Amino acid sequence: MKKFKLLALAFVIGTASIFAANVDDLKKPTKELRNEIVKLLQASDIELDNEATVIIKFTFNSEGEMVVLCPGCTNKKLISFIRENLNHKKFENPGERDKIYKMPLKIEVS
Repeated sequence: MKKFKLLALAFVIGTASIFAANVDDLKKPTKELRNEIVKLLQASDIELDNEATVIIKFTFNSEGEMVVLCPGCTNKKLISFIRENLNHKKFENPGERDKIYKMPLKIEVS
């Protein structure tokens, strides 16, 4: 009976640790990185009909270049604008290689 209780306790602890280890691969970028991205996007002009909120998912390659995975919108102009201005740009302080970052941006009409 003691072995059964010990086995049941080990099973409960093992199962609880699996659920407690909810790994979220999406990391928030640092303020410095966010400021660099905003500068890159402000340098170019895009004509939009209305404001857009975009959640950009990206990672960094071994050379420290940003690789945009998903611009997070359906507007084709905005997708190409984001990819042209951010994809394969080098950053002074890039994030960790092969980590997926998620950053919300609000693009306003000027």
